[in-house]
Amino acid sequence: MAQFDLSIQPRFNETDGLAHINNTVIPVWFEAAREPIFAIFNPELDLNHWNLIVAGFTIAFTAPTYYGKPVEVVTRISRIGNSSFEVLQQSFQAGKMTAEAKTTLVHYDYETEKSVAIPADIRELLGAYLVV
Repeated sequence: MAQFDLSIQPRFNETDGLAHINNTVIPVWFEAAREPIFAIFNPELDLNHWNLIVAGFTIAFTAPTYYGKPVEVVTRISRIGNSSFEVLQQSFQAGKMTAEAKTTLVHYDYETEKSVAIPADIRELLGAYLVV
């Protein structure tokens, strides 16, 4: 199964008073790891022609993430609808999953402020990363 991978080295300033990476940081890492998906829809990542919007996001923290050890973020697609799709992401540190998130993205026309059907060619590209 195809997936996008991003390796992140946690920074000291991302560590909170409980000696682990703050829970507000991991969603930011997940957004950074979605960049290859953004590029499927907008290859130049041109904000003047942006065509995605976040409709929802859920996250479960399954174990603490710590400073000093790299984190691997795995990104796949868990659902493809007519105009929306769901991104499944997981973070791993030392082989242990530390968080899992699902983000619903909508193919969106900012001029009309309406969702737009995902074109067949993009649907096919997304399908290569679909969790089955």
